[in-house]
Amino acid sequence: MSIKAITPFGICLLATAGFAWLANTFIQPTGVNGTAPVEQASMLPSFTSKSGKLKPSSAVPKAAVNVVNAYPKLTFDAPVEYTYAQDGTNRVFVVEQAGRIRSFDNSVNATSAPVYLDIRNKVGYGGEMGLLGLAFHPKFRENGYFYVNYTKNNPRETIISRFKAASPSATTIDPATEVVLIRFNQPYANHNGGKVLFGPDGYLYISTGDGGSGGDPQNNAQNRQSWLGKVLRIDVNSTEKGHYGIPADNPFAKDAKARPEIFAYGLRNPWRISFDDKNRLWAGDVGQNELEEVDILTKGGNYGWRIEEGRQPYKEPDGKKPDNLIEPIWQYKHDDGNVSITGGTVYQGSAVPSLKGKYIYADFASGRVWALTTTDGKKVTNQEIVARAGSISAFGEDQKKELYLCDLSSGKILRLGR
Repeated sequence: MSIKAITPFGICLLATAGFAWLANTFIQPTGVNGTAPVEQASMLPSFTSKSGKLKPSSAVPKAAVNVVNAYPKLTFDAPVEYTYAQDGTNRVFVVEQAGRIRSFDNSVNATSAPVYLDIRNKVGYGGEMGLLGLAFHPKFRENGYFYVNYTKNNPRETIISRFKAASPSATTIDPATEVVLIRFNQPYANHNGGKVLFGPDGYLYISTGDGGSGGDPQNNAQNRQSWLGKVLRIDVNSTEKGHYGIPADNPFAKDAKARPEIFAYGLRNPWRISFDDKNRLWAGDVGQNELEEVDILTKGGNYGWRIEEGRQPYKEPDGKKPDNLIEPIWQYKHDDGNVSITGGTVYQGSAVPSLKGKYIYADFASGRVWALTTTDGKKVTNQEIVARAGSISAFGEDQKKELYLCDLSSGKILRLGR
């Protein structure tokens, strides 16, 4: 008998009845401390298009890295985002999937996290649905604007909204300040993407999944008229589309056969995306049956799904295969408990100097955390730095660029350190 389990962020596991250990292995964290030696170091060409296997190249020294409970006196309900506002304070914000945002002082001694915004009555919550992303306007201190990404039911939709704080120091937000920028239908409940963030260009970037089910049955990711399976880019300081505008250099801004909001496409479920200090846009794209991938997204790029999963074929297109598919800079197979990537960020903090400039990401199921290094997107090394951190749903930074991890299962916010 087969058992199909859908976990919160795109893990689709097929197991026989004999694999009862899956639930405990994939869902329950065993603790937050751990160190581990190098797992693999590889050059990108060492991937094979059929198997996706990796061939080690050079050794990388063992990394002594821990994750610790950043706020021992606080726990959250299914945390999926950690961030801060450029408001001149020491506040940080945690998004709870059911529809609340909490704020508190960034101190190990914090004892309470008051509700900043509560929109549970608007949010369709469950599985991969919920309040999924939060981004503060770069000029939040002047305009009080911040943006969220959430799903709703009846009809099932993704909503990109703006809210307004009465003042930068406000401790609660009136839900009635909501202004909806974008809304689009979700054919299924899974693969919603969820990230919103401002790029160095001042535009708002939005990650969307392929619409769900399995195998992208509607071929949304390759359809440039669809919102789904994309990263979108909009100008929230313009009003040509109502409450936003289209950046003039968006790749399909003048293409009548494509959505002008599209920045990149051919993605399955880019749950988390982030910019580094070199203005590169990183994505962890959740895979289907065999492979998870890390991409560096470029304007107009087609990242292959559903024609390819990672670097190997998945489903032949109806017509000629596009010649513009961009392969991931890194991929890993579904083995040893790894089945669902959680995209991270390039570390810019000072607590762990050896990790500076490395892309830190995790697998939601296994709890492993890795550090990936590349200078040109071709030569890549990948190092396991934490053996089991928990059910990591997201990474976030504080005002000092230190890195934090959201543990969905325990409700803890963890911090990367030595």
